[in-house]
Amino acid sequence: MNETEILQIVADNIRIERLRRRLSQEKLAEMIDISTKYLNMIENRKANPTIVIVVKICIALGIELNTIYPNI
Repeated sequence: MNETEILQIVADNIRIERLRRRLSQEKLAEMIDISTKYLNMIENRKANPTIVIVVKICIALGIELNTIYPNI
């Protein structure tokens, strides 16, 4: 699996889980102390978040890391 495919899976699952919890990008970004623009870039596959950011997103959403990337 290449980098683009991994980013697509991660981005799509972050968006799905955020919407499932009825959180705006603004609220989730505030919860993890990043800009809304950066979160938007993550969800639109234009940014490659660090593992720290991905873990912070998982914590804020109350999910396990394998929810975002199930192949782990």
